[in-house]
Amino acid sequence: MPVYGLNDELLFPPPYLAEPDGILAIGGDLSPQRLILAYSMGIFPWFSEEDPILWWSPDPRMVLYPSDLIISRSMRPVFNQQRFSFSLDTRFEEVIAACRKAPRKGQRGTWITDEMLEAYCVLHELGFAHSVEVWEEENLVAGLYGVSLGSAFFGESMFTRVSNGSKAGFIFLVKELEKRKFDLIDCQVYTSHLESLGASEIPRKKFLKDLESSLKKPTWRGKWQV
Repeated sequence: MPVYGLNDELLFPPPYLAEPDGILAIGGDLSPQRLILAYSMGIFPWFSEEDPILWWSPDPRMVLYPSDLIISRSMRPVFNQQRFSFSLDTRFEEVIAACRKAPRKGQRGTWITDEMLEAYCVLHELGFAHSVEVWEEENLVAGLYGVSLGSAFFGESMFTRVSNGSKAGFIFLVKELEKRKFDLIDCQVYTSHLESLGASEIPRKKFLKDLESSLKKPTWRGKWQV
């Protein structure tokens, strides 16, 4: 199948036309309108500094349903002893900047370009992008961010500076989303780290069907609070 070229028109080809590796389209922009349209169709941007904007819709899709969350025995003391405290949407730009600098195994550089950072900060100001901050006393030691539409949360990236920091932040987020009746957390592609937390790969067709149902619910927009 071809990779579709985008122009200024606000549209995407159907996700099922993606290449076997998940790439669907190239070009366009990172305006809030295009990003929101992309996520609502199960599409997300992912590209490096030297690349044009690339849009993806992989099959299978890595998803966590909140009720499937796994809290390992080793993580229970972390919460029982209240090693960390957590906040929402208090340091969004700092979190995404830290994710940008976080080393990734097998990767050189970062896919969080200047353009991406600016675009998601705009989404945050509009109330669609959110962050979780993990604190050890007064120090920001881990965090993650993503996009929320309807009752679906689209995870983007996480970082940690201490052992179990990002895992604790993710567990906290899932518990918060479960309280608010979220249906699914899109984890995009497989990692063993996410699998250990209960995420699993599902067919894209099922993901899009579940997403369609989730988008019928109102979006929890604005600055989130614990």
